Amino acid sequence: MPELETLTAAIANNVRAQRAHRGMTLDELALRSGVSRGMLIQIEQGRTNPSINTLNRIADALGVSVGRLVEVSDTPVVRVVHASDVVTMWRGERGGSARLLVGSDLPAILELWDWRLGPGEHHDSDAHAAGTRELLTVLTGELTLSVYGKSHVIRKDEAVLFTADRPHRYANEGEEEVRFVMVVTEPRDTPDR
Repeated sequence: MPELETLTAAIANNVRAQRAHRGMTLDELALRSGVSRGMLIQIEQGRTNPSINTLNRIADALGVSVGRLVEVSDTPVVRVVHASDVVTMWRGERGGSARLLVGSDLPAILELWDWRLGPGEHHDSDAHAAGTRELLTVLTGELTLSVYGKSHVIRKDEAVLFTADRPHRYANEGEEEVRFVMVVTEPRDTPDR
């Protein structure tokens, strides 16, 4: 059984993560759960050990089990992914590649990618799950991003955020390699009961 300090920290992280995942403010959670905003702040900051009754009210308001809120994660606070563990998910015909650097599935699916597209190369992506968003920044070259039939040019040192729950394309229409780093976030299904 985990120590009280470890359990209090886990509850703090889990409540904060579940609330953030649902886009709820402290006031909204307080209203839905009947737990005061002040108590929620103390819980999320790990300054108090809430009663089972309080946890049950918070869990009901978030649509999760109490077990989810008291779960002590086996995932370390710091997870290093070594170069030998990075997975190449796509290879283009002209030297392009898409490498999944690291990913997580709690509280939402989150992935960090390193992309390279050779001159004239492109990659077509199917629509992702509803609510999926992609953020990327171009490190070298010029990327043409097409989403829902409209093209956008993203140049070196520029960034873009878009809804990726529709087909989209990454293309290099230039003469030099395009390299970009991308974060994909996809909401998890809720509630989990």
